[in-house]
Formats: sequence, structure tokens, C-alpha cells
Amino acid sequence: MKTKDFDIAFVGLSNGTHLFEYDLNDSFFELFEYDDYSQLSGKVTMEMVKSETVLDLSLNFSGSIQAPCDVTNEPFEQALNSAFEIQVKFGDAYNDENEELLILPHGEHQLKIAQMVYELVVLSIPAKLYGPNAGNGIEDYLEDEDEETETDTDPRWDQLKDLLNK
Repeated sequence: MKTKDFDIAFVGLSNGTHLFEYDLNDSFFELFEYDDYSQLSGKVTMEMVKSETVLDLSLNFSGSIQAPCDVTNEPFEQALNSAFEIQVKFGDAYNDENEELLILPHGEHQLKIAQMVYELVVLSIPAKLYGPNAGNGIEDYLEDEDEETETDTDPRWDQLKDLLNK
């Protein structure tokens, strides 16, 4: 897999709706030297509506990765889903400052979406990963926290509380 595989030559396409599909695996992560997670498996579909002056893109990702649980550290399969839309217009210079609008220079003949796909996939990964056995670990952790706060009080504060209660 190469980033060129994600280049779309839109100049020769007729106006209307066009569908592009990409199957993703770990070799996609390797393109970006991203190795935080493994066993990427998924599909990206992009619907592009082309008109005379604008390209409307709708990207959807559905897949999974192998990830360690943040509570138990056991590896598990994390399902991933995400989507976003962006409009492509043409102007004097390239501009991607707005996340909903991409401006390509006049005369550009192809759209490079590899970075968009990468961000779509990586941003679909939850900040906290909880595997199927994490529930017990979280409850145990919270119970331990409650017990510590109830039993481990500073005696100086207890004396101050006694003064306030008098």
C-alpha cells in the first residue's frame, strides 16, 4: 500500500456522484509510521459529489484494531466507526486551515486523501480503551478509592471538625 493509492484524479470524472472504497490493514499505519496499535482491519468509503466548481466529500470508516485495555492491559479487539464531510473548492493557493473546507489551487488535477483517511481512522480510536473484562477492574479500583478516603483521614482535620461541631 502506498499513499499514491489514495490519490484521486478528479479532472477526468464527470459531474455527479462517485464512490471510492479502500480496504485498510496494518500496512496503512506503516505509511504514517504509526505503531501504537496493531491488526487494523477496516474499510473506508468515500462518496464524492462533483460539480463544476466544488467537490463534496463524505468519508466513512468502519473497522477494528487490536489494543490493550487501559484497566487490565489485556489485548482486545476495539471496534471503530467514524465519519466526516469536507468540501473542496478551488482558489489561488492551497489552504486546509478550515476543517470543513479545503481549497486547492486552480489547475490542480488530483486530490490526495491519504492524510484525511489517516485522521479519520486515528481519531476514531477512543481516548480510553476498556476491554470486555475492564468492568470488574474499574469497580474494584473505585471501591479501593472509596475505602481509602473513608479510613485514611488526617487526625488534625478530625480535631478541627470536632471544634466546628461543638
